[in-house]
Amino acid sequence: MPMLHALANPARFLKIARPLTPALFWVGLALTLFGAWAGLTQTPADYLQKDSVRILYIHVPTAWLGMGGWSSLAVACLSYLIWRHPLAIVAARAIAPVGAIFAALCLITGSIWGRPTWGTWWEWDGRLTSMLLLFFVYVAWIALARADAERSGDGRIPALFGVAGTVLLPIIRYSVIWWNTLHQGESIGLTRSSIDASMLWPLWFTLSGFSLLFGAIVLMRMRALLAQQKVEARLRRRAAQ
Repeated sequence: MPMLHALANPARFLKIARPLTPALFWVGLALTLFGAWAGLTQTPADYLQKDSVRILYIHVPTAWLGMGGWSSLAVACLSYLIWRHPLAIVAARAIAPVGAIFAALCLITGSIWGRPTWGTWWEWDGRLTSMLLLFFVYVAWIALARADAERSGDGRIPALFGVAGTVLLPIIRYSVIWWNTLHQGESIGLTRSSIDASMLWPLWFTLSGFSLLFGAIVLMRMRALLAQQKVEARLRRRAAQ
């Protein structure tokens, strides 16, 4: 806990984030490209879905990070509500657009995968609908946070919304169990996987790579938001003189 409080200091955070951002970005990019290459060229086609199954190397990581992004946003919002660390709401503002992009990529790649598999681009299925709802919740949070900042709010309302939005995550997670759905059941868990090992290992590379890229982009955005706040504070001081 003292470590978290120390990192909540913007100066300390920036001192760590500056060298960490490019390291995360380039390592993440290398892992993603290698995993994508391996998935396209080094793995067998599925006996039912043929080569269309290869989109899983993009679809699965974007789905995980679309949901993981909201989990991170909710943790940042909860930290802000409890400790009132300004950096926490900055982190939430940085995460939201990145998470929304990954949720959108999940929906797009899922539709592309669904066309040859299900014979349709879209189905109002429990998993697809709940993921689409998560994307809209991201957009709503971004709009709410922007409106709160424009009226010089204290960030409490978007923070509460960020925590409340976590109710969607178990719905997405268990939708394939609770309802009849076209979407396949869980293929990968923490302790087991139904995917053959020959197809699984490239997925871990793309998942790790996308996760590092996600972190790098969030750090870039946090640094940009802090710089913007610094400029705005300087302009206000000059205007008050």
